[in-house]
Amino acid sequence: MRTDDVRDLYDRAMREHARPEGPGVEVERAGPLVRQVGGPDDWNGIVWSDPELNAEGADAAIRAQIGHYTALGHGEFEWKLYSHDRPADLGDRLRAAGFAPEPPETLLVAPVEALTSLPGAGLPEGVVLRPVTDAAGAELMALAHERAFGTDAGRLRHQVLTRLERAPDDFVALVAMADGEPVSSARMELYPGTAFAGLWGGGTVAEWRGRGLYRALVAHRAAVAAERGYRYLQVDATDMSAPILTRLGFTALGTTTPYVYRPAG
Repeated sequence: MRTDDVRDLYDRAMREHARPEGPGVEVERAGPLVRQVGGPDDWNGIVWSDPELNAEGADAAIRAQIGHYTALGHGEFEWKLYSHDRPADLGDRLRAAGFAPEPPETLLVAPVEALTSLPGAGLPEGVVLRPVTDAAGAELMALAHERAFGTDAGRLRHQVLTRLERAPDDFVALVAMADGEPVSSARMELYPGTAFAGLWGGGTVAEWRGRGLYRALVAHRAAVAAERGYRYLQVDATDMSAPILTRLGFTALGTTTPYVYRPAG
């Protein structure tokens, strides 16, 4: 896999020509930027900036986006900054404008075919995978997420229910069940017309970590992606999951840092 070529393909297909993450949101071209705009429970933010963006243009674009999202009344929005974006000091300019950086993630990609038959990817004894197809499944998924990460899953619950209602064919969600309890969950976004499928989630409750659930969920989703004709799996990986995914065969294309703007008051 030629890293530079795949990064260029990713930038064109997934950022410059991004599709809405889900029903009820829109992707708009705003001068040198591409942004997603939705409701307060949707992800709102900048997904791409022109590689030729200079310092003066960056400052103007930042001011324009603050004005745009503030006028919509959103409590926050995000500028998704990649390590190869320009100008080189764009992160400094975002901070100066009031954006707060959150922990960076590693952009990882792997060929689907390399992940469909991972060694040791079987489910642990006593664990079954339940496809999430209804509200009850979404509730189990949210519960697994909250137990794994210790954070509120309200936004996840909203996103899963919306996807199931309006665009179920481009979305795969799973809950791993043990003794009737959700112990892990994961989802996959399919992006029709591109070579990419995106992996999200993969959180496992503490007592079930280290037993191969993460690997099993990756392999299962890779098999589904292969059946649907996708070439690559993509992940925005945390520091916790990046080493695991690298061992499974993923390659880093760079990093991405969420810069979040929250209006004062």
